[in-house]
Amino acid sequence: MFIYLNALFVGLLVVSNILGVKLFSIGEFVLPAAVIVYVVTYLITDVIGEVYGKDVARKTVQAGFFTQLIVLVFIFLAIQLPSAPIFGAQSEFETILGGSFRVILASLISYAVSQNLDVSLFHRLKAKHGEKKLWLRNNVSTMSSQLVDTTLFITIAFWGTVPTSVLLGMIGTQYAFKLLIAIIDTPIAYALVKLAKKEKSNPVQQEYAS
Repeated sequence: MFIYLNALFVGLLVVSNILGVKLFSIGEFVLPAAVIVYVVTYLITDVIGEVYGKDVARKTVQAGFFTQLIVLVFIFLAIQLPSAPIFGAQSEFETILGGSFRVILASLISYAVSQNLDVSLFHRLKAKHGEKKLWLRNNVSTMSSQLVDTTLFITIAFWGTVPTSVLLGMIGTQYAFKLLIAIIDTPIAYALVKLAKKEKSNPVQQEYAS
């Protein structure tokens, strides 16, 4: 179970960076497609932390950061490779996968700060309540870290490029959406924790988590 959670975590991080270029609208609100994926990574680190401990959760966050850097390097190299004559979508390829340095920097900074905050808050609450109130630490840690993540990312990526009112609107809209997802995923957190604890006694699982 542990290795699957880690694989899902890293995979969702990479996918979120790709989906970030797609914008979708709900009424008058515009959101990046990555929002439906990225928020799930906080659920995964909460489950890993609950079952395998704080240190393992932090290693997962560190692995995610390192993986994102490596992926960005390979994407850059792929973009720089000379296009074959039969490949007529180089500009589209660059648009979808390239991104700007500022957006990439914003993503990495907000990720590093918010994911580590999530782990810290989650385990501070767990130290206080023990095995009880998983719903509380899952929601409080995710909601708090998502506020930090959204504020940092939007501010760093778009400060000076849009009016302050638009900037605040983007922060509020994205955070509200993430808040909703965080509430909805609580039953999923309980189910995953139950499943992971059931398999934790397996020596192979313990070896992966060490």
